[in-house]
Amino acid sequence: MSAQTRSEIEELLSRHGLVPVRRLGQHFLADANITRKIVALAGAGPGDRIVEIGAGTGTLTRALAGTGARVVAYEVDRGLGAVLEEVTAGLDVDIRVEDVTRVDFSDVLGGGRWSLVANLPYNVGTPVVLDLLQGVPAVGRFVVMVQREVAERFAAGPSSEAYGLPSVIAAIHSEATVAFRVPPQVFVPPPRVESAVVVMERKPAPPRAARAIELARAGFGQRRKMLRRSLAGVLDEPATTLERAGLDPMARAEDLAPDDYLRLAGVEA
Repeated sequence: MSAQTRSEIEELLSRHGLVPVRRLGQHFLADANITRKIVALAGAGPGDRIVEIGAGTGTLTRALAGTGARVVAYEVDRGLGAVLEEVTAGLDVDIRVEDVTRVDFSDVLGGGRWSLVANLPYNVGTPVVLDLLQGVPAVGRFVVMVQREVAERFAAGPSSEAYGLPSVIAAIHSEATVAFRVPPQVFVPPPRVESAVVVMERKPAPPRAARAIELARAGFGQRRKMLRRSLAGVLDEPATTLERAGLDPMARAEDLAPDDYLRLAGVEA
């Protein structure tokens, strides 16, 4: 199924009396090659179940549904909901005009395996991915387009400039890889920043994962401080506990790998 061209997107928006809303992070993909690459990375096919967030004008929605997959497409903009109804007519697409920050996906998706495949709105990309990683194990694969800096953050390793709490959460719950970069000019309208597609394959959560993330959150919350100080509010004896875990109390949050936070949580137990 062909992807929408720039002129088709502009015609759809004009006919429905719509203009892109910057505060909603609306930048609509208008590139057939990138759409095909995203669908290929998702491995979508008959019988697959896909959640899309920020469906927009439906170019990715149609491409995913065209593989035979069942797509549940979320869009917060009611005007775009009408566009989606038009462009996905006859396809197995369940359109839901809702604010995803208020959706309990663990309840909505139920059992079975799902994939999140989306050109995520910039304003919700990071929290949506992190919430689903930590709280919705039914989502086994993530193929999402986000700001390039956000994608790099998800896949970053210790001591790198991009490494932070999102990196720790992503690494504890998945294998994350930046698949490719996406230039601004393939969107309507073009954003001011470069984008990238990141792929995350869920892995089983290790013991004490939630506690390890809590420790990382405290550390990165005061990342300029040494861990023996930044963890004082969440550990009774930070320096002693760090030493028992084989970690340097003088280190800072970005010096510890995700496995180090897991080990620290295990020693504390």
